[in-house]
Amino acid sequence: MTWRRAVWCYVSMTSSGESLEAGAEALSTTWSRDLGLRLPVVGAPMGGVAGGRLAAAVSACGGLGMIGMGSAGSVVALRRELGRLDGFAGPFGIGLVDWVFAAEPELLEVAVAAKPALISVSFGTDLSWASRVRESGIRTATQVYTVDDGRRAADAGIDVLVARGMEGGGHGAPEMATLPLLDAVLGAVTVPVLAAGGIGSPASLAAVLAAGASGAWLGTRLAACEESLLSSGARAAMLAARGTDTILTRAFDVGMGLPWPSRFPLRALRNEFADRWTGREDELPDDETAREALGAGIVRDDPNLMPVDAGQGVGLVTAVQPAAQVLETLCDGAARILNR
Repeated sequence: MTWRRAVWCYVSMTSSGESLEAGAEALSTTWSRDLGLRLPVVGAPMGGVAGGRLAAAVSACGGLGMIGMGSAGSVVALRRELGRLDGFAGPFGIGLVDWVFAAEPELLEVAVAAKPALISVSFGTDLSWASRVRESGIRTATQVYTVDDGRRAADAGIDVLVARGMEGGGHGAPEMATLPLLDAVLGAVTVPVLAAGGIGSPASLAAVLAAGASGAWLGTRLAACEESLLSSGARAAMLAARGTDTILTRAFDVGMGLPWPSRFPLRALRNEFADRWTGREDELPDDETAREALGAGIVRDDPNLMPVDAGQGVGLVTAVQPAAQVLETLCDGAARILNR
């Protein structure tokens, strides 16, 4: 299915056969219209998963696709993924990790020079990067986990906040579930707020939009798409997983020697390594055998040992599909629900 057909299906069909414009209006928000998006959907900048190809696919459908520079982010990697956008004229975004770009400041320079529609930097407390990005005419975003986080980000002039609930995959502060967090942040700030965490069905997309979110920040639901960078082993593990198969852990980060702040554990698929070492992370730096096993598992693409980031909506990922097909299902279904 081409992206053009996916978008046509979404905007031309609703449960009661309304016009093309009425179908689009069912999901459209002020924020998505201001950004020139057809769909109020952002592809989360998942490190090692959301590359240029997935970003282009999401944007071609009318959302905002993002390139993610996670723990292994680098200038070389960012330039490589930006190269995959050659010939693509639509909007895109770039997501960075605070401590990663602090170690390699040129990452932000390269991101700004690429002239994306949005730059997101999360997992830190220093928000001084935002003024530099805004001065370049680029909108800014950051993830927040509490009302206080939201207020600080809004006071720093961040353009759009991402209320990331504890259901979400990857790194995040497990403070609140998505809907209560969204409610609380919306009540505390006046800037647009996107919802993230556990959004993987038409009903959950409709729910966050009905609750007042300016859009949805989708990660897990897009991770296994044809256009993603996900490895074959990780993809197979996601397709086989249920929503109850995730775990919050710092074991993988400690085992790989990654300096993630302890506030941000990883939600990933439960496996042998996570089960053995979660709660015993302090022992890992002294266990060379365990760390070597983890490294070997990553090299072998072994989901029994390596981290496979996934949120609690992973049970909804049941097939490898083009991003266009996933977004058509979500957005057409959400429009039908809201029109009811």
